[in-house]
Amino acid sequence: MQDSMLERIAASPAYQELKSKRLRFGWILTIAMMVVYYGFILIVAFSKETLAVRMGDGVMTWGIPIGFGVIVFTIVITAVYVMRANREFDDLNDRIKREALK
Repeated sequence: MQDSMLERIAASPAYQELKSKRLRFGWILTIAMMVVYYGFILIVAFSKETLAVRMGDGVMTWGIPIGFGVIVFTIVITAVYVMRANREFDDLNDRIKREALK
């Protein structure tokens, strides 16, 4: 019984749609995060003077808000994924469960 249910789920068009959409979206967010994170690391490694430039007359340099921006970007793309998962992926998942339990 369990094997036939797994086969029905794997053959379901809704499951194939969920799998492809989630995989594609996950890769897009992964690439975006890698570009931001490794871009920051490359600036640190090869252009320290860029991050060491002071902002105004104070002691804060550009490195602090840019580093903070990397952290905020991580939180934002996590929120984007959660919103899309709650809106779209959960609906597909529910449809797959209903079809499998028929």
